[in-house]
Amino acid sequence: MIEARVYDALANGDAQCRLCSHTCLIKKGQRGICAVRENRDGKLYSLVYGKVISLHVDPIEKKPLFHFLPGSTSFSISTVGCNFRCKHCQNYEISQFPRERKFEIPGRDMTPEQVVESAVRSGCQSISYTYTEPTIFFEFAYDCARRAKEKGLKNVFVSNGYTGPEATRLIAPYLDANNIDLKGSDTFYKEICGARLQPVKDTIMLMKELGVWVEVTTLIIPGHNDSEPDLTDIAEFIVSADPGIPWHVSQFYPTYKLTDTPRTPVATLRHAREIGYRAGLMHVYEGNVPGEGGENTYCPSCKQLLIQRFGYDIQKNNMRNNRCPACDTVISGIWHAVEKRT
Repeated sequence: MIEARVYDALANGDAQCRLCSHTCLIKKGQRGICAVRENRDGKLYSLVYGKVISLHVDPIEKKPLFHFLPGSTSFSISTVGCNFRCKHCQNYEISQFPRERKFEIPGRDMTPEQVVESAVRSGCQSISYTYTEPTIFFEFAYDCARRAKEKGLKNVFVSNGYTGPEATRLIAPYLDANNIDLKGSDTFYKEICGARLQPVKDTIMLMKELGVWVEVTTLIIPGHNDSEPDLTDIAEFIVSADPGIPWHVSQFYPTYKLTDTPRTPVATLRHAREIGYRAGLMHVYEGNVPGEGGENTYCPSCKQLLIQRFGYDIQKNNMRNNRCPACDTVISGIWHAVEKRT
């Protein structure tokens, strides 16, 4: 347990957290919305520092990041807790850890040095802060990221985009990529996630401004965020930020509190992809439907097949020095020599 960053200690003993866009006012003995930051005698503490609940070596494509070190692996970690209440969360066992009582924080004790050393030993080119919202374990992620940079590793957030502007500016010098969920309309955020839309848009714009590579994911849930206006609004916003941002439109499957909602039809993903291209995006991908063809990277100019994928596997790479071999168009992203993963 260490003192939190990005908060104000108020004269009356309350703590005003500014880490995320909820800006919780936390009274003595209470915790914020994330349930893992606690006011103790007027000081705010992170309860999850070094408490790693999930640890895996993942393909970077699983994040999903398709234009960032493709073919590489990423050492992926998380703690418990989240600042959202998504009814469709696939990791709800750790993100929505019991909030109605003062639970003990579970997890494997690790130092930032141990995380970085483990990533290096595993042959990973990056560390991903993922599975739950990395903002809520910001202090630990920040310390890991600084040490990772010293060892030549990249750092990746997989985020809901609710990171506050001050925290965004603090982490950006050490953060190389961020896959941010852009989930739907403001109504969707309020009813399904317990949040608001605008702060997410603000984070996407700020991350771009600060030089972090951004990709955007929308999990399309039938009857909730799959309408033509909803998808068009998302696509047009991404274009306004940068038409080179890859947009991942992914298939939902029933889980957590939305078990009565059906899987997303592949036809809906195809239509969303068409909406993205029509809006002016250069790269739109279909997620969670391997083998359907929507995972491949094509040149936005001449439509040449550049990278052929099946799920998280790269089957073919035709790119040459970050360019299309047919027309020499530069393809946006952070690349290296793509190797087929076996």
